[in-house]
Amino acid sequence: MITLDKITKTYNKGQVEAVKEVSLEVKPGELFGLIGPDGAGKTTIFRILTTLLLADKGTATVNGFDVVKDYVKIRNSVGYMPGRFSLYQDLTIEENLHFFATVFGTTIEANYDLIKDIYQQIEPFKDRRAGKLSGGMKQKLALCCALIHKPAVLFLDEPTTGVDVVSRKEFWEMLGRLKNEGITILVSTPYMDEATRCDRIALIQKGSILSVDEPEGIIRNFPVELFAVHAANTHRLLKEVRGYEGTDSCFAFGDALHVTFKGAVVADGQGKSAAGGQGEASGLLPYLRAKGLEDVRMEKITPGIEDCFINLLKN
Repeated sequence: MITLDKITKTYNKGQVEAVKEVSLEVKPGELFGLIGPDGAGKTTIFRILTTLLLADKGTATVNGFDVVKDYVKIRNSVGYMPGRFSLYQDLTIEENLHFFATVFGTTIEANYDLIKDIYQQIEPFKDRRAGKLSGGMKQKLALCCALIHKPAVLFLDEPTTGVDVVSRKEFWEMLGRLKNEGITILVSTPYMDEATRCDRIALIQKGSILSVDEPEGIIRNFPVELFAVHAANTHRLLKEVRGYEGTDSCFAFGDALHVTFKGAVVADGQGKSAAGGQGEASGLLPYLRAKGLEDVRMEKITPGIEDCFINLLKN
């Protein structure tokens, strides 16, 4: 449904390479996540796919149409929700929705079943101007406007950035229902915890794809054992663990440190592993206690997507 073949895009006369030979395929009916921090190249990819920006090199198609030759057909068959709220802020909810339906030559009534569950949550405020809405309500209105013509593909660029936790959860539940309607969805997010809600994901950093797989597959391929280390004084703990000669990587995650060790057990991709590096792991606690951290404790944990992302950056 979506293909990118060695797409490259530069800015500032070639001095800044925003996207570097990115190749991807998104299957029909798939909820695909493009996961990465700000500046990773996500928005540039979205603008190329929605025909708002021309790539310097490479080719891309959406719903079988070439993004350069068939841009009119693509614009009529996709829905796009940019990262920045882009609806008419001086129009009401209802006026915005009617406007976008008219642009695509349809009516709210024609595709109401598709937006019903979303629209009913903001309908009590239909006469309120869009500029006066909360972040979560703006998000729902923008999604309704992107869906009003029943697109084959839905592009959502960081749709949950800047909204509260409850609205984020509701939004992903809505995406699950839209997927069941057969709509192909490409969504980008900087939030690693949202990756597990996608069928497949691509981890991206500095314009390059680090890995493409199902979230479970990326986690399963984490190459070493991962440990969580706790102590009351997290700042001092971080300094001492990074000073331990057996430490390979150490990053703060909430009130714990996530640590890997040099020569650690290496997974074979099937849940099995070969011995090695046990001395470095077992030697950490005595080392820290000798440094005066008496309350320290350590446990083996399952990595998350963020752990995998950090590990891939090392390679």
